[in-house]
Formats: sequence, structure tokens, C-alpha cells
Amino acid sequence: MQLDAYLNRIGYKGSLTPDLATLTAIHRAHLLAITYENLDIHRACPVTVDLPQIYEKIVNNGRGGWCFEMNGLLGWALCEVGFDVTLLSSCVGRGQDEPVPEGAGDHLILRVDLDKPYLADAGFGNGFLEPIPLAEGEYQQGIFTYKLAQKGGRWWFQNHAGPGYDFDLQPHQLTDFTPSSNHLQTSPESGFVKNTVCLRFTPDGMLALRGAVYKATSPQGMTEETVDNITHYQALLTDVFGLRVPDTERIWERVWARHQAWLKEQG
Repeated sequence: MQLDAYLNRIGYKGSLTPDLATLTAIHRAHLLAITYENLDIHRACPVTVDLPQIYEKIVNNGRGGWCFEMNGLLGWALCEVGFDVTLLSSCVGRGQDEPVPEGAGDHLILRVDLDKPYLADAGFGNGFLEPIPLAEGEYQQGIFTYKLAQKGGRWWFQNHAGPGYDFDLQPHQLTDFTPSSNHLQTSPESGFVKNTVCLRFTPDGMLALRGAVYKATSPQGMTEETVDNITHYQALLTDVFGLRVPDTERIWERVWARHQAWLKEQG
């Protein structure tokens, strides 16, 4: 595991002084270069929380990953640069009246301490492009708005779209997330098992491929199209999301079958 190889993977050639400017630039570069994706689950390829294997997959093999991989790798890299990083556990979409699960939750996030603490998260898919202060308030980044608040002794992050997450400040190790990782990639009720997802930031928006539906969001609005053949699907994975994925034929067969089943359900 070499920091230089990671920085080359994300195309970062800037300062390595552990300050806010560097944190912001690395966080941003990571998300612009590396796609959030769960395709290994649909290749029947186990997803791990082992850091060297995560590094091999993302840095050497040109893949992306989900939160445990994306934030596990980013947290390691920031520590190598010299940042003070703490791994935190969070729960996605939990209602305030629902009990907090024992052990680590279903989403890994990072606390980075500088003159004040910052929340870093390269693993939420459609979250924030740059770190935000760990302080109550509303944060605007381009066309997206985010909020942080404290309620009931926990922090609550409100995303610009879809569910957010809540968390406390108890430190964790990457291996603490093994049970959550195993459950999310094997349970029939898991959204990660039910559908494929690829998400990637652009400098002013976001690209999303969920199943056979491709969406592009920008300041000009959102466009949507259905991907109806493997040639188009493979081109999106390679040319738009920057992924080198084995077994795309196998993935596509499952994606298209699910899409056809969904269309029948819609009547």
C-alpha cells in the first residue's frame, strides 16, 4: 500500500500539508475519480473490510466501492498524509424513535480533527463532494444543500436527496463493520442485494446508474434514460464511471431481468 499510488489513482498532485485545503482537495479528488458501486455483490464476489484487499481493488484494479471500502481507503490515505482521523459508525435512514443497533451501524464515516472537527464521507454515494464542519448548520455545495443537527444526544445528517444518517462520536476500527458488511451483501432484504448502483460526482453535479436507469444531474436539470442493451451498459461502466469490471455479461443479465420484472409490476 503506497500513498503515491493512491494519489495517482485520484489524480491528486497538490500539497500534502495536513490542513483544511488539502483535506478538501483530496476528498474532492477521490470522489471525482472513484465511483461508488456495489457490482461485486452481483458477481457473487464477497466484499471485504480488509484494507489491503480494498486498496488492491480500488487502487490497482481500477474499481470503486461502497462506504466501508471508500471511507476505509480514504481514512487510511488521510492518516498517511498526517491527518488526525477517527472512524465513526452511523445508521442510514433510522427514525428518531427506532432503537440504535448494538455494535457498528450500517454506514462508515470519518471525523477529521483540524482547528475544529470536520465530517468526511466519500462513501455515501450521493452525499457531499467536500468535507463539512462537524457543527450544526446548513451547508451549500453547488446545487446541493445539506444539514447537520444534534438531537437526542446524536448527530443527524440530512442529505440533499433521499435518506440521511445519524451518528455518535464513539471511535471504531474498520473491522468493527464486518457484521454490517456481511449482512448488507447477503440479506435478501438489503437494497444492495436487490439492485446494482453506480454513482459518481462531476464538478457541478452527479451521475447515477441504478439498475438499467441512467441519470445525469447538473445545474441545467436532470436527464434520464433506460439502458436497454449490454453494449450501452458496458460503455457507461467503462467510459462514464471509469470502471474495469469483470463478468459484465453476467451482471447485465441480472440487471435487465430485474428491470423487466419491475416494468411488469408497474402494469
